[in-house]
Amino acid sequence: MKSIARLAAGLAGAAMATAAIAAAPLYVALAVVPVYVTMAVASPDRPDADKQRDDGRKPAETIAFSGMKPGQVVADFLPGTGYYDRIFSGVVGPKGHVYAFYPAEMKAFSKSPLPADGTKPFEKFDNVTSISTPANDFAAPAPLDLVWISDNYHDLHDPFFAPADVAKVNAAVFKALKPGGIYLVLDHAAPAGSGLTDTNTTHRIDEAVVKTEVEAAGFQLVGESDALRNPADDHTKLVFDPSVRGHTDQFILKFRKPKA
Repeated sequence: MKSIARLAAGLAGAAMATAAIAAAPLYVALAVVPVYVTMAVASPDRPDADKQRDDGRKPAETIAFSGMKPGQVVADFLPGTGYYDRIFSGVVGPKGHVYAFYPAEMKAFSKSPLPADGTKPFEKFDNVTSISTPANDFAAPAPLDLVWISDNYHDLHDPFFAPADVAKVNAAVFKALKPGGIYLVLDHAAPAGSGLTDTNTTHRIDEAVVKTEVEAAGFQLVGESDALRNPADDHTKLVFDPSVRGHTDQFILKFRKPKA
């Protein structure tokens, strides 16, 4: 009887542990970066200015965490200067494709014209093409395996991006992804509990808000990475402040569209 009781207790403990693991977010510390990611980061076609930013951005670790693979179709929401797109190009390879998405709202404040739809915005990277619609109408010419947004999610809440509506943007991303597709959100961390108060001041956002908003669109949080965490950043400074620029504390959240 005692052995049966011990067995029952052991099984119950195992069940509780399994449930706890299933309920907890998945934190991933990647010890090995896939070769195709390493090669894409090391590409001689990448500008030196991009490579000089690698120490702070850790592209190999962040892209490996996203799960991006050769042959995939991905979109970079607000690509900026194309830092990530040039690496994505090498990761997905000739059988994959990268869509650089420029929200039409950028026309109101961009210092240069937005690339025309279907053009190749980055020389030497022929599998990258630009697309542009209002942010709320985000879509791609083909179903997507992954949508990536880095350090710009918070901007979608701000007046200069009006009439962008975060709920509509996230719903559009959900629709554009294949079942099982990944939505990767990387942004500057604001103080816990601060909500949206810092998005248009220090250009940070409370990651709890991001989780709530993205999950409300139907996504499941499947992973978090601390690759860009910096405990020395107290979350109070403007992200462009010289004392923290390039090494703010950043969270990386990996969401998945359910397969069914």
